[in-house]
Order: sequence, then C-alpha cells, then structure tokens
Amino acid sequence: MASSSPSPDSDATYLDGVVTSSTGSWYDVQTGNRTIPSRMRGKFRLETEGVTNPIAVGDRVTIRLTEEDGTGFITEIHDRVNKLSRRAAGPREGQEHILVANVDRIWSVQSVRRPAFNPRFLDRLLVAAAAHDIPAGVIINKIDLMTEATKPKVMNLHLRYADLGHPVLAVSATKGVGIDRLRAAFRDQINAITGPSGTGKTTLINALEPDLNLRTGAVSDKTQKGTHTTTHAELHPLADGGYVIDTPGIREFGVRDVHPKDLAHYFPDLAPYVNACQFPDCTHDHEPNCAVKAAVERGDIHPERHESYLAILESLREEHTPEY
Repeated sequence: MASSSPSPDSDATYLDGVVTSSTGSWYDVQTGNRTIPSRMRGKFRLETEGVTNPIAVGDRVTIRLTEEDGTGFITEIHDRVNKLSRRAAGPREGQEHILVANVDRIWSVQSVRRPAFNPRFLDRLLVAAAAHDIPAGVIINKIDLMTEATKPKVMNLHLRYADLGHPVLAVSATKGVGIDRLRAAFRDQINAITGPSGTGKTTLINALEPDLNLRTGAVSDKTQKGTHTTTHAELHPLADGGYVIDTPGIREFGVRDVHPKDLAHYFPDLAPYVNACQFPDCTHDHEPNCAVKAAVERGDIHPERHESYLAILESLREEHTPEY
C-alpha cells in the first residue's frame, strides 16, 4: 500500500499510505508493513468547511516522516474513489461526517432482535450508498434468536432486499453460522460494515478473525439497544485476503448529497414508475395520478419502502428548503 512520493525537501522522507484508524487528532497510516501514527496539517480543516473530519479511514494519503520520534505528518490527501457520509448529529448537526472512504462495498448489519431489524435505518443507508455509487449488502445477524413466530418476518425482509439486487447474508456471529459465506463475500475487497449499535458488528469481525479479539458490548435489557463499544472506525486485514472496516454504532442515519427531486431514483423499486406519473415533478407524496402510489396500492412496491421514501423526502425537504 505504500510508495515513495517526490518531495520538495530532499532531506525529508515522504511515504504514501492508507489511513487505518482515526482517533482524535491522530491517524494510523499503513505504509507497507509499518503503521505510523500521524497528524494532519491544519489547512485541511480550513479547506473542508462543513465537514467534521477531513480525513477518514480508507483515505490514501502522503505523510512526511518525522525521524526524531517515528511519527508522521499528513501532507496530502489523495483523490477519493468514493466515500460514505451522513449528516452529523449533536453540536455539528447538519455538517458532513465521512464514515469511510475508498471502499468496494458497504454492508449494513441488522439483527433479528436485541435490537430488532430497522428497515428505516437500512433504507437510508442504501440511499446514501447509491448516491455515491457504492455497492451495498445486508447482513442479518443473530439468526439464532429467531423463533417460529418471527421467522416469516425475517424471511420477508431477507427476500425484500435480495429482490432489490442487494446480497443478503443471514448469520449468527456467536454460533458461527454463515461465517464461511461471509468470509467468502469479503474476500479480496475493502468492506465497511455499519449499522445500529448492538447489532453485532464487532462480534462478526471477531468471528472472521478471532486473533483480533476486539472489545464488544452487551445490549441493554431496558432499551433493547446497544452501547457504543466501537468509538472510532478502524480497518483490519483479513487472513483470506481483503479488508474490513469496523465503524461505530449509529442511532440514526441522516442522508446527505441527495436533492428531494432525485430521491426516488435511488429507490430501485420506485424508479421504474417515476416517469409514468402525470406530473413530471411528482414527489409521489400527495399528487393525483401518481404511478408510484398506484404501484404501492397494487402491491408492486412494499408499503414500508414507500413510507421510508416519504420519511427521507421530508428530511431532505427541510435541508433544501431555500432552493426547493
């Protein structure tokens, strides 16, 4: 992953590498078989106004090596192939927060229960991935907790997203079920996994690579939600080839970089009907003679998918109010 980079300072050593971890103001940069703790230049934050983190895990960078202590100084961020972003929450609400960069596939981890499958979260993630041309897959974890009563719902969700063209894998990280299929799907590519807290993302990585022994947390009996055990994104190599990026659990996923009028095109089940509506600017919300709503009524589009579309549409309308 590393190569020497020309430098205006002939006495300095410049190396190219990949950011594998980000913790505060420090970044681990892998250059060949070395991992070099590095800091970034202040100008990057000044040049990327509205972004919480100018440098993300997966970024390809150039560092200047500090001979005195073996640390690095990030001098250049290379052009990204892609990135997955969401709207930041809290004090920086509305700003862009980059989860990962330069990945081959995003996987959303959902669980059968503790916490329950969250289609709204998943739909938002799939829209964000589609907006940045990133292939996305779905991992349904904790199938060992599935009962005869919940099995039909889980199977319906499995089929719903598989029919949309997404690879869907049903696994149990704690029981080892489906891990071989997961390992094969991850092989020889850079994978990022994300999802709500408590769905078992880190446990899945431990099942894939037991020697990592990453710290995991329990799901609250009171809230049925997970705790934020993973506090920062981190890239891990896989023994069978490829990489996996573990990301912190997310309570909500706010879609960015999509205009309301374009949203339906990122729903593969809605998109075929868009041009058949009576009005060319139909929002598929309240307008008469809407082909999308007619498809929902016929059962050609699942009502929960249309409800997800409407929820995302409303949030994007609020973000684009000045120009919508």
